[in-house]
Amino acid sequence: MTDVVRIATRKSPLALWQAEFVKDSLLALHPGLKVKLVKMVTQGDKILDTPLAKVGGKGLFVKELEIGMLQGGADIAVHSMKDVPVDFPDGLHLGVICEREDPRDAFVSNEYESIEDLPEAARVGTSSLRRMCQIRHWRPDLTIVDLRGNVNTRLRKLDEGEYDAIILACAGLKRLGFDDRIRSHLDPGFSLPAIGQGAVGIECRSDDDIINRLIEPLNHSATLTRVTAERAMNHRLQGGCQVPIGGYAELDGETLFMRGLVGRPDGSEMIRGEIAGRADEAEMLGIALADDLLARGAGAILKDVYDYA
Repeated sequence: MTDVVRIATRKSPLALWQAEFVKDSLLALHPGLKVKLVKMVTQGDKILDTPLAKVGGKGLFVKELEIGMLQGGADIAVHSMKDVPVDFPDGLHLGVICEREDPRDAFVSNEYESIEDLPEAARVGTSSLRRMCQIRHWRPDLTIVDLRGNVNTRLRKLDEGEYDAIILACAGLKRLGFDDRIRSHLDPGFSLPAIGQGAVGIECRSDDDIINRLIEPLNHSATLTRVTAERAMNHRLQGGCQVPIGGYAELDGETLFMRGLVGRPDGSEMIRGEIAGRADEAEMLGIALADDLLARGAGAILKDVYDYA
């Protein structure tokens, strides 16, 4: 067994929380093990003045971490699953998906209780095309303003009056101790979550048997099943992490129920679908749902989004 496990992580407060969570979990499982954090800066952290969809959303928050592992500077990398592309570089794989936190979106405001309470033309901050298209679909009168930066930065911008409300992931707020900033949780029927939202994944070298055995107990089977279905849908749609795609799978015993959507960023068109089936066929269900969305025009929407970006 190796004596030290090196975790590649971004430097944002949420990324460090996730890395520390994995570190603590490994230490609890393997007494005597040493775990070090290798802090890195990604392209997504550097580009703060441009919407992610315009600078190639796929892999912006993971590429440098992957290079660190391939070059031997780190053993594992900890990611928010909603930031992880569907394909991995040769030699790397997704070794573990940890138990999911609340996957819903959060409405955060200092003055208003919900999106329904916002006055006409209120300024709502989000950098997500997925959130934009759904908000604009239900509330076309609102003004959507791009919002970048880590969770702390986004909350500060709200507090400084740049926005009337902002939309963030519940999971990130809860993990950082900002539960009290959530004014309301957005029902998935209103704002379908991102693929993998709320789940933490561990990437590592596929041929490193020692590391794979060390992290394997952290895998959460129910979360793996749900995220497998969501990522299969995303893969079939050829979607990245910065496209107007939502996907959310739930388990009820041995049955998996999944909803998906593809929408235009301006909210003018939204294609929704749902599917249910056996949980052990999660990947097939995700693909079938994607095919249903494509058959009803999702491909044309995504092509227009990519051409625009």
